[in-house]
Amino acid sequence: MKRAPLIILGAGQVGRALVRQLHEAAALHSRRDGLELPIVAWCDSAGAVIEEHGIPAETLQALAAAKAAGASLAETEPGYRQEDPAAIVDLAGVKGCIVVDVTASTTTVSALELALRQGYAVVTANKLPLVGPQATFDALIGSRRFRYESTVGSAVPVIEAMHGLLRAADQVSMVQGALSGTLGFICTGLQAGQPLSALIHEAMRRGYTEPDPRIDLAGMDVARKALILARTLGWRLELGDVEVRGLLPAAYLAPVGGEQAEPLGEWLARLPELDAHFAAVVAGAAVEGKVLRYVAELKDDRATVSLQAVPADSALGQLKGNDNLVAFHTRYYAATPLVLQGRGAGVEAAAAGVHSDIVALAHCHA
Repeated sequence: MKRAPLIILGAGQVGRALVRQLHEAAALHSRRDGLELPIVAWCDSAGAVIEEHGIPAETLQALAAAKAAGASLAETEPGYRQEDPAAIVDLAGVKGCIVVDVTASTTTVSALELALRQGYAVVTANKLPLVGPQATFDALIGSRRFRYESTVGSAVPVIEAMHGLLRAADQVSMVQGALSGTLGFICTGLQAGQPLSALIHEAMRRGYTEPDPRIDLAGMDVARKALILARTLGWRLELGDVEVRGLLPAAYLAPVGGEQAEPLGEWLARLPELDAHFAAVVAGAAVEGKVLRYVAELKDDRATVSLQAVPADSALGQLKGNDNLVAFHTRYYAATPLVLQGRGAGVEAAAAGVHSDIVALAHCHA
């Protein structure tokens, strides 16, 4: 039996879903994979619970309930107060550890770098460490003990597919992707004739958007995913090199945050001003046999993120709801692209992608 202890950074929704998935699959991993995956440390922004032999399942369940109720892990009975993730990794680390980052914070970068220096493996669903300086990206993925599938496609194996193409010395001429479940939901709703303002309100109600939906509509999350794909291809780019045009006109997107920002309520009240414009754009695209999709495109050493009119019968055009889709146009997939499609939003899918990466690394490095 291989034992791969886990240090999990992050106890938000994805972190809690991951802990539950690991518990539910423990017997399967033992029987099928010969793997034991004890959680030796579970951390949030204030501290951690650490047990070198593995935190008992009943304790993990209690911790998850406490977090869902708004408590911090440091406040729980076995809690340990420490705000520096690197210090927790250093304290909790044991032989064969896998450090798992399911936060949305830049503060974990030093912890991930420390883990790799100490010979541990790392899994991340956190895009931010990978879209900082190119040198940081190079240092993280260069270890070959680092997996990051959920940063782009959630549970859709986009990164693994790209690595497969590169291992086969394929030549990638273009990558196109619909990489936001939120924006996909809005685009397919527009195609069905629904008003833009109503779609944004519905996306907020369903929890698809950030609390301030202008963050999603500005396209920066998609830009980060595009940068990760470009860097995985070997391109040397910084985030500022990605050309980003938001879903809405610039006047409706900036500024977001800060004292000068338009209050969210006032902004939402103005949204119906755009309904007729977007209905006309949708109708104009339909005349040409096209539909609107928010697309990340890598081509000719340029990474762009924008609203595009694409053929209705294309893979992107046939996309529905909040699915993600990535199409690889390559030497070996010239006439018909290699297309991956699947659920693009949701906590369970994100946790499942991390779960898969953990098992893959445990087989190689435990």
